[in-house]
Amino acid sequence: MNLYGEKSGSLPQKVTICVAELGLLALSYSILFGSLSVTIYQFLSFPIPDGNNLRNELNFTFSLITFLRFAFMMFFLMKRKIPLEEVFSVPFAFVLYYVGFSLFTIGSKEPIHATDWLGVILFISGSFINTYAELQRHFWKKRAEHRGKLYTKGLFHYAMHINYFGDVIWVSGYAMLSQNIFSWTIPGFLFCLFVFYNIPKLDFYLKERYGEQYIRYVAKTKKFIPFIY
Repeated sequence: MNLYGEKSGSLPQKVTICVAELGLLALSYSILFGSLSVTIYQFLSFPIPDGNNLRNELNFTFSLITFLRFAFMMFFLMKRKIPLEEVFSVPFAFVLYYVGFSLFTIGSKEPIHATDWLGVILFISGSFINTYAELQRHFWKKRAEHRGKLYTKGLFHYAMHINYFGDVIWVSGYAMLSQNIFSWTIPGFLFCLFVFYNIPKLDFYLKERYGEQYIRYVAKTKKFIPFIY
């Protein structure tokens, strides 16, 4: 799948992804506040969940914010072409976020405590890092004098793929809120996907396009996690 370098509005792909996300949000709502969770647990012969309603509300708020933020970035900030394969792979990721975290969350009867609010802080912080980094790059690249130059400023000064780092942080906030150890498989999967697939693929493209600019950037900047890696 070619994710980089080819520019296009890709409006049909973007609309399709948003419609799929709205369907997944409706599914998440039914799991958290409707009868679908009971049906699923009965089918699996598991005890009927009786979770914390405030935790469910926070989880769904996370999903709404994620949907709005991603739609904004996709329609207003994303300039590259969206291949057909991505129309299927992106909604799969949101199945994990909207549906997976909902299923993990509804079974928690724990009262809201400090670790849940830490999860809220992680979600807000990661969302800010990801979106603010993308906005900084977007407005910098809009200036004619920056055409053909590699963006290395703002939050990208601290890590080459700081936006991906933000993604892992906000997804970890979801996992912490769920109070379910198995939910940590989702940020773990996302971390591995970035490290072993997205980052190498993007690095190859950046090196091919920017050459010496990229080499200088690599020499002085962490790749993924600020100050660490």
